[in-house]
Amino acid sequence: MKRITLKTGLLFAMLVAFVTVAVNAQSRGERKEPPTYAKLLEEMDADEDGQLSEEEVKGPLKDNFSEIDSNEDGFISEEEFDEAPKPKGRPRN
Repeated sequence: MKRITLKTGLLFAMLVAFVTVAVNAQSRGERKEPPTYAKLLEEMDADEDGQLSEEEVKGPLKDNFSEIDSNEDGFISEEEFDEAPKPKGRPRN
């Protein structure tokens, strides 16, 4: 009888642990705020000239540089960044 109780207890503990992990994973699905222009300058402005050139940027900014650089001066200004189309997030399941 002790053996059945021990197995049942272990099964129950595993079930509780699984549910706890699943709930925590869902609650961590908080949205990250998009980076600000100042933050991008801090992270990507390699030559520290206060501008973002095509050589310095990466990811969606690099992929869409010509569309974002609306005045075609070779740099993304804060105004151009603010007016740029925002990338679409992942589709929800």
